[in-house]
Amino acid sequence: MTNKKEKVFDLVLFKRLFKFIKPYTSIFYIAFITVIGLSVFSAIRPKILQLAIDDNIKTKNPEGFITYILVILSILILEVICNFLFIYYANWLGQTVVKDIRVKLFKHILNFKMKYYDNSSVGVLITRAVTDMERIADIFSQGLFMIFSDLLKMSIVACVMLYMNWRLSIIIFLALPIVIFATKIFQKYMKKAFEEVRAEVANLNSFVQERVTGMKILQLFTRENIEYKKFKTINARHKKGWLKTVKYNAVFFPIAELTSSIALGLVVWYGGFDIASENKITTLGNLTAFIMFTPMIFRPLHQIANKFNTLIMGMVAADRVFKVLDTKSNIDNSGTITNKKIKGDITFKNVEFSYTNKEKVLKGISFKANAGETIAIVGSTGAGKSTIINLLNRFYDISSGQIAIDNTNIKDLKLNVLRDQIAVVLQDVFLFADSILNNITLNNPNITENTVIEAAKKIGLHDFISNLPNGYQYNVKERGAMLSSGQRQLISFLRAYVTNPSILVLDEATSSVDSHSEQLIQKATNTITKGRTSIVIAHRLDTIKKADKIIVMDSGTIVEQGTHHELLNIKNGFYKNLYEVQFANN
Repeated sequence: MTNKKEKVFDLVLFKRLFKFIKPYTSIFYIAFITVIGLSVFSAIRPKILQLAIDDNIKTKNPEGFITYILVILSILILEVICNFLFIYYANWLGQTVVKDIRVKLFKHILNFKMKYYDNSSVGVLITRAVTDMERIADIFSQGLFMIFSDLLKMSIVACVMLYMNWRLSIIIFLALPIVIFATKIFQKYMKKAFEEVRAEVANLNSFVQERVTGMKILQLFTRENIEYKKFKTINARHKKGWLKTVKYNAVFFPIAELTSSIALGLVVWYGGFDIASENKITTLGNLTAFIMFTPMIFRPLHQIANKFNTLIMGMVAADRVFKVLDTKSNIDNSGTITNKKIKGDITFKNVEFSYTNKEKVLKGISFKANAGETIAIVGSTGAGKSTIINLLNRFYDISSGQIAIDNTNIKDLKLNVLRDQIAVVLQDVFLFADSILNNITLNNPNITENTVIEAAKKIGLHDFISNLPNGYQYNVKERGAMLSSGQRQLISFLRAYVTNPSILVLDEATSSVDSHSEQLIQKATNTITKGRTSIVIAHRLDTIKKADKIIVMDSGTIVEQGTHHELLNIKNGFYKNLYEVQFANN
C-alpha cells in the first residue's frame, strides 16, 4: 500500500486543488510572472557587474560606469517590486483559496448526519477546518511558487555561468552532487522528525485541552501533582522531538555551507590564478560575478528540502480536507413540500431503528399524538425515548416503518420545513459564548429583541434575565459557563418558545435543577405547551401527571399506554412500579 506522505507530488490531487484557483487565474499568473522576473533579475545583476568591472574599472574608463550603476539600480528596483508583488499575491492567492475551501467544508459539515458526529472526533474536524487549511495556504506562499522560483533561478544562473565561463562553472557544478545528496538524506530524516513532532504536538494539545476542560474534576480529586508529572513527561517528549529537528539542521547546514565555501574558494583560487597568469580566459569581472553566482546556486539547495516538506505537508492536508468533502453522510433532503404549516398530528407506525447493524434500538414502535395533546414518554435508561425525538427531527433515518406529521410522511417535507416547526429543549443545554439575546434568537433576523422580551414576560423569565449584568446582552461565555444549569435550562425554554413551534419536545428538561429553577421551568412548561403538540420525556413521573397520554417504553418497545390514572390502575404494571419506586424514595 502506497503511503501518500512518501509521494513528492500528487498531480491528481493538485489538479483538484487547482480548480479552486480558476476564479483567480489572473492573480495566479501575476505571481507566476513575478517569480520569473525575480529569477531573471537575480541572474542579470552579476552579469551587469561583470561588464562594469571589465569595461570600466579594469580599463580605468569611468565614462560608462554611471550607466552600469543606473542599470543595476533599476534592476534592484524591479527586483524589489517583483518580490513585493510575489509575496503579496502568492499569500493572497493561498488565503483566498483556503477561504473558499473552508466555506465549502463548513457548509458540507453543517449537513452531516448525527451518525457521522457519533463516530468522528470533533478535534479532527476542527483540525481539518483550521490547521490543515493553513498548510494548504503554505502550498502557494512557501511551497510551490518558492520551489519553482528556486529551480528557475538555479537554471538561469547555471546557463549564464556556462555562457560566461564554463571552466569556473564546472568547479561549482562538481560540488553540487555533494549538496544534493546531503539534501536528500536531510529531507528523509527531517520528514521522520517532523512526523514525530506532529504526533507529540497532537498529544500535548489533547492532554492540555482535556485537563483544562476537566479542571474541576482534577481539583476535586486532588490530582494536580499527578497530572503535573504526566504533563512534564509529555512535554519532555515534545522537546525531544523538536531537538531532533534542531540536530539535523545543525548537521546539514554546516555541511552545505562548508561545501559552498570550498566551491567558492576553488573558484577564487582557479580564477585568481588564471587572472594572475594573464591567460585572459578569466577576467576580474568574471571572477566577481561568479562570487555572486555561487550563493545563488547553493542557497536554494540548502532550503529546498524544507520547501518540499512544506509542499508535501500542504498536499497531505489537502488530501485530508478533500476526504471530508468527499464523505457522503447527508440526510436525504429530496422532499418536495417546501411550504407547509404543521398542525401537529404525529403518527409513528411500526418504526424500527438501529444506530448500528448489531442491535435494534426501536422495535416496531407505533403511537399517535393528536394536535394540541401532550404526550409523555417514560422508561428506563436505554429504552429508546430520546431516539424517538432524534427520528422525529430526522437527525437519523428510520430502518423501516413510517413517521408522519398531519398524515404526511416526514421524508416528503424539506428538512428546513420540518425542523423550523419543531422546537426541542434538551437536558444538556448548549449555549454559545455570546449574549443571552443571541443565544435565544440564534441570530434569526425575524426574531426581534422586543419579541424575546415579550415572550420572557409571558413565561416568567424577564425578571431573572433583567437582573443579570447587562440584561439580555449578558455574555454567558463558553457553553454558558456563567449561568447555573437551571438558568441555562430556562434560556433553552425561551429559545424554544420564541420560534412559535407547532410541535414542542422536552427531553428530560426538568432534571438536575434546583427547586427555584424547577418552579420557573414548570411555569414555563405550562405556558409553552398550551395549544401545541408536546412530547415530554421525563424520569420524574410527578411532572407528567397531567399529560393526555403516557407512553411507557422498555428495551425499544412500548409496553403500556394511557393516562396517569389509567396506568396506575394496571395491576403490577410497569408504570405503576416505576411510580411507586420514585414515590417511596421521596
